[in-house]
Amino acid sequence: MTYPITFACYGCHLHGSESGSVDRDHNAPGTPILEVDCARAASERERMDQDPDHLDQVRRDAVLEAIHEVCLHRGWTLLAAHVRSNHVHAVVEAEAPPERVMGDFKAHASRRLNRMRLDEPNRKRWAHHGSTRWLWKPEHVSAAMQYVVAEQGDAMSVFESHEL
Repeated sequence: MTYPITFACYGCHLHGSESGSVDRDHNAPGTPILEVDCARAASERERMDQDPDHLDQVRRDAVLEAIHEVCLHRGWTLLAAHVRSNHVHAVVEAEAPPERVMGDFKAHASRRLNRMRLDEPNRKRWAHHGSTRWLWKPEHVSAAMQYVVAEQGDAMSVFESHEL
């Protein structure tokens, strides 16, 4: 199966904020995002016990390398990935549920960043969940790859496979 997977850095996409957050009903490219809800965003911000996490170029490159390595280790095919300053997009072909793929991406990226010792060891890196969907048709896979690689603004840390 092929999945587009998106997950945010800790504290960077609060539900109800103006940053364009998503939830279970607002998570497909091209669909409306959540409406601004200042009270909901403030409530989420109050529950945070650390500052939001952001990825500089060194951290973005490390996260991309970790995602690539976990795909090689698990026998998954990474088709596209784009690590941004506050979130990560990937399109991956895997014989595992998308939630496991996303969990493995987060865990391996966190371990890599922790080994680099650029932050405190208890640094929260990722939002609780993320967006996982199933892609059933080759044209949907191609569209997801295009979205991840070319429709995120200026390129940051990007991987694009030429397989399909």
